[in-house]
Amino acid sequence: MTTNSHQTDKTDQTDQKTILVAVTDIFFYTKVRDALRTGGYRIEKARAQQDIAEKTSSTPPAAVILDMNDLIIDAFQAIATLKADSRSKSIPILAYANHEEVDTWNKAKALGVTKIVSRNEFSARTKDLVEEILDGAGQGARG
Repeated sequence: MTTNSHQTDKTDQTDQKTILVAVTDIFFYTKVRDALRTGGYRIEKARAQQDIAEKTSSTPPAAVILDMNDLIIDAFQAIATLKADSRSKSIPILAYANHEEVDTWNKAKALGVTKIVSRNEFSARTKDLVEEILDGAGQGARG
């Protein structure tokens, strides 16, 4: 008789299917929710700046999505918060911004965003982009 000794390691701190979405624009939030729902992802929504630190400290998500142009959540501050905490600094960050905002793109890359894409690309390829950063295929940011 053989026994299966595989057990889930509960010490892994990262929730492999939870994505923290720091997007307050309802159009883009709905796009994210609908795109990731089909992949079995769980969406955790950050509605305010303090949610970034709070929601990543308890159980770090598998990835974070940021709207660099969000009017409520300061994406640059969110990146700095994530990168300053040893529990969250390795969480992949997918960001999107207006393709014409070169300074925003450069600053996001300098702060450590895993991947940044245009709003149009994000809208069209949300699930694929999330899977790329989770698989490590999205190394470096695209411009």
